[in-house]
Amino acid sequence: MADKIITGIALLTGFLILICPAAADINKISAGNTVFIGEQGLDVSSILSSGDQIGWWASGASIAGSSPDSIVSVSDASNFYVTQSDFASRTGSWYVLPAKTIAFMVADPYLDLIVEDTTVGVDVTNKWVPTDDELRFRIDSNLVQMTQRSLVTGVPVTIKVRTPDGAILSSLTSNSGGTTSLVNYNLISTPQYTGSIWGTSNRDTYLPGTYTVWVECNVNQMNDNYGQSGKTISSKVTVLNQDRNPLITDKSYVTNPTTAITTATTRIPAIVTTKETTPLPTTLPATTTLVPEIPSTVETLPPSPAIVESTVVPTTHVPGFEAGLAIAAAIFGLVLYPKRK
Repeated sequence: MADKIITGIALLTGFLILICPAAADINKISAGNTVFIGEQGLDVSSILSSGDQIGWWASGASIAGSSPDSIVSVSDASNFYVTQSDFASRTGSWYVLPAKTIAFMVADPYLDLIVEDTTVGVDVTNKWVPTDDELRFRIDSNLVQMTQRSLVTGVPVTIKVRTPDGAILSSLTSNSGGTTSLVNYNLISTPQYTGSIWGTSNRDTYLPGTYTVWVECNVNQMNDNYGQSGKTISSKVTVLNQDRNPLITDKSYVTNPTTAITTATTRIPAIVTTKETTPLPTTLPATTTLVPEIPSTVETLPPSPAIVESTVVPTTHVPGFEAGLAIAAAIFGLVLYPKRK
């Protein structure tokens, strides 16, 4: 019985180490490690003593032959605070004074999260996702540099998923039924993918509507102290979970928005071209045919005088013909006159 209890405790301890990696050591800083603005309670006693000073030189300055551009006193080497006022505009290497040996690197933290639909392989951040698809998260961050610290195997972050009714989920279930905790999720690389942990086919659990998603890191109280979007907390993004694509309003269109847009664009030129081009040729020939028929009826009247003139002119204007007629008339008269007597 005792062996079983010991085995159970060992397994539980191993599990806690996985989800809360080296929580007791993540604040211990060695020479050359990276610390982040907002971190508090850092133990830098392996590098400095309480009361020591550290110095910072602007980029490009000669460290060997000049005084530092900024100096900070370390009041408590076992409880050091990387304040915004001292370090926000002075990232990079800080040196132990007066030795000018490296103490640590100061960095401005950043966190970013996107949502991917693994069923179709697309980024659905701030977009619509069909119910029944599976989702995963991609996290980008420079916080993985904390793994440089002794015994630190990962950086715990918390993924927040807020449901349409305002509840914050602490875990997600895949379509196959596997459950993944969103609290103290362990970052070991960048970018890091969670795997397909969110199955929207669980309709009773994930009701249709808009979900808000973000990730935050509060290692050494950095989010409590800094808490700026994109730094210790990522920008909040949304995912609309529902059966029908919200971009589709015409039921006759297919569910692919790209196809619907192409079809609509093709129809418009076809209708405009038919209305503008077809009526004009049909109307113009009808008008052109009627115009020549009217003058053709009016102009057929003058040809009579023209024919009369052409007949009379040869009779009137030929000299020899008139003289012949006169002689013939005289002869005819002489012949008839004696007979009448």
